[in-house]
Amino acid sequence: MAGSTAKKVVVRRFERESLTGFVNLFSYLQPQSIELLRQDGSLALLPYREVRSVAFVKDFDGDPEPSRVFLNRPKLEGLWVRMVFLDGEVMDGILPNNLLTWEAAGITVTPPEPDSNNQKVFVPREALKSVQVLGVVGSPLRAKRKKAPVADQPTLF
Repeated sequence: MAGSTAKKVVVRRFERESLTGFVNLFSYLQPQSIELLRQDGSLALLPYREVRSVAFVKDFDGDPEPSRVFLNRPKLEGLWVRMVFLDGEVMDGILPNNLLTWEAAGITVTPPEPDSNNQKVFVPREALKSVQVLGVVGSPLRAKRKKAPVADQPTLF
């Protein structure tokens, strides 16, 4: 997601159809809403309470509904979380294990299939009923196991 500051997104909403457009990574999270530049050039301010998720996508025409949960333990480092939305829908993701990267308005996770069309997903706090940590993957607290020293082998010659 490096490079340009304008990123392609698909905004899923609770009561209405999804919207496509562009966001500026540094200013799209406003105090009460999400700032979206729609494809027709109009600017939309979407209140957090109406937004289910903001998916950062490669293409607007890609798969809109990739896998929502991990089928087995993820390999990416971070906190493996399960989010339950207000309407009961469930979604898994990997949350960075760094409190300084978390936004006040919500959380940005890596979805179960990061190689699919969805690269990252922002979920507003107001859209969630609960967030459960299922595991810590790649914890820096656990020291890597050192190999046991090889016992001296007697020499034959």
